[in-house]
Amino acid sequence: MLSQKTIDIVKSTVPVLEEHGTKITKRFYQMMFENHPELLNIFNHANQRKGRQQTALANTVYVAAVYIDRLEEIIPVVKQIAHKHRSLGVKPEHYPIVGENLLAAIKDVFGDAATDEIINAWAEAYGVIADAFIGVEKEMYDAAGWDDFIPFSVVQKVKESDEITSFYLKPVDNRALPSFIPGQYISLKLDQIPGEEYTHIRQYSLSDVPGRDYYRISVKREKDGFHPDGVVTNFLHDQINEGDQLLASAPAGDFTIEIDSNDPIVLLAGGVGTTPLMSMMNHVLETQPEREIVMVQAVRNGQVHAFREDILAKNLNHPTLQYYACYSAPTDEDKQEGRFHKEGFVTKEWLDEIVPNVAKSQFYFCGPVSFMKHIYATLKEMGVSENQIHFEFFGPSMSIQQPEEVLAN
Repeated sequence: MLSQKTIDIVKSTVPVLEEHGTKITKRFYQMMFENHPELLNIFNHANQRKGRQQTALANTVYVAAVYIDRLEEIIPVVKQIAHKHRSLGVKPEHYPIVGENLLAAIKDVFGDAATDEIINAWAEAYGVIADAFIGVEKEMYDAAGWDDFIPFSVVQKVKESDEITSFYLKPVDNRALPSFIPGQYISLKLDQIPGEEYTHIRQYSLSDVPGRDYYRISVKREKDGFHPDGVVTNFLHDQINEGDQLLASAPAGDFTIEIDSNDPIVLLAGGVGTTPLMSMMNHVLETQPEREIVMVQAVRNGQVHAFREDILAKNLNHPTLQYYACYSAPTDEDKQEGRFHKEGFVTKEWLDEIVPNVAKSQFYFCGPVSFMKHIYATLKEMGVSENQIHFEFFGPSMSIQQPEEVLAN
């Protein structure tokens, strides 16, 4: 329990955190990696390079300061981050390292304003926040059944489009796989990539239903392998084949379908954002065949349209499933063969036409950041309430309301 004095001191730093939060977290990561380079084996270098991780942490620190007297109100945020931590293998022994470097970064950025009183208050507050994370993560590790990465064998590799390939994974020791909730992901840990000094860990959505003796992930090839965001995906596409082994974590993530609800669902997928939504769609079709589904895929053209034939077949066999494709740049062949329902981008007018019951539907969407921000703004324009909206960023959380230039990928 924090004293009122500590709470007041922490809250007094909120304006500075609002203005200089990202500067603090940039300094934090710089200091931590200099002092503990082994942690470069855990963090995503691409997100570091893009500044997304620094921004996400700055937002978390700011929210923690604002709600320091009502920490129970940020438990959903704690759980969301804890899912990611559990999937990365973050352990209790990492928290003192983070605390030491975070306090040093605050002191460095605050300068003369970083009095002993402020640093001591933040040290006390950090201890309480860290204990909350450690407790939540312990429950997640216990529920998962294992707390490390275990070897899986690639039993099947299937090309889904020019950009996306599926990998079917079975545990080498033939253990029973823990179930998962559609929408969750697993982490892959790769330490065998040629020319890479550090281990890379990446999260990939599970793209099939739970209850199978395998996990399926469907991975998009990035444009090149020379930047951190393309190294891992291109290695999987080019170097990993059937019979090879990969290290994987147990499923995690809080972007999950409400399996106990009968509300109609609308699944809006941009590009590879289809992957968690495929799991949701297939699970509902198997377990709740009477539940209404609208599935929308927004892609550039037919060459990069993954799972098209699979979804079309299900569309024919399940009258409760309505399926639509939106192509932003269809080829002449796409137009001749009528492979899509709308050219351009997903719009309010189109969704009003194809979604039978906007007021009662639950909306789930995933894809490139620009696509998601566009979809969110469109849903709000349609009058969809916040409790009907569910989404997940691939990577660190960020604002859903900032405008972007490109709408689909």
